[in-house]
Amino acid sequence: MDTAPPDDTRSRILRAALERFAEQGYQRTSLREIADRLRLTKAAILYHFPTKEHLVLDLVEPMLTDLEGLLVEAGRHAPERARWVLVEGWIDTMLRHRRSLGMLFHDINMLSHGPTFQRLMRIAMRANELVAGPNASRRDQVRAVQAIAMCSDPVVFFDDVPDEVLRADMLDGPRRLFADDPPARTGGAPAATDGPPAPADGAPRSRAGAAVEVRVEATGAGDGGRSATRPGPGPGGGRRRSGRPPAMSPAQVATARRMYADGAHSADEIAAHLGVSRATVYRHLAAG
Repeated sequence: MDTAPPDDTRSRILRAALERFAEQGYQRTSLREIADRLRLTKAAILYHFPTKEHLVLDLVEPMLTDLEGLLVEAGRHAPERARWVLVEGWIDTMLRHRRSLGMLFHDINMLSHGPTFQRLMRIAMRANELVAGPNASRRDQVRAVQAIAMCSDPVVFFDDVPDEVLRADMLDGPRRLFADDPPARTGGAPAATDGPPAPADGAPRSRAGAAVEVRVEATGAGDGGRSATRPGPGPGGGRRRSGRPPAMSPAQVATARRMYADGAHSADEIAAHLGVSRATVYRHLAAG
């Protein structure tokens, strides 16, 4: 869990900004509100942080630094061990920076199109590669993206669960995902689930089912640059399931970038407007 920084003015500003961004979003929080909360002048805020962007960079820097260190550490191991060093370390990092992750989850737009956004994308792509392993098939890449989501989303949605309890629960998901022999169905009956079945179009049942993070689509060299999250034929060679398109037309890309640049629309709103997934929106924004 995030450790409270020393009680100096700069640290107080960062704490107040993190609270406001997590509560009501980056776009709706002004420097004046942060100043009023601390009974400071706006000039005092600007002395330490010339813009809101500077505040955000300071808030996410510790988490990004930890994730980059984790990538280096995992990369030192053989592929199978690297996967679990990455998975366990990713969960530990997300738990250590719970509030920062919640802030990003609330409004990823706060990172804009700058180098920090690109840095986050590179971290996510490298994490997907390490989890998927060398010579990964498309299905391996899909499972890697799913695993990273398992290591992020619950931290936001179960913020009242103690770290050690949630960590154990979160590790259970990737272990099941990568099990060599998943439990077989018996007697012809459907496997039991903890909730209602997912919709036929593959859309998540709720917001909790979406990938958070780092929610980036991995691209596999062996698939000719196709997105790792693009659905493919089933085992029987049947048609791909219907759902939101995995790519956008040039006109849609231009619309998405214009809406994003306006600063008035979240990635969720852009995705809903264009009828695509949020991950697809992120992929095209990152490529801009």
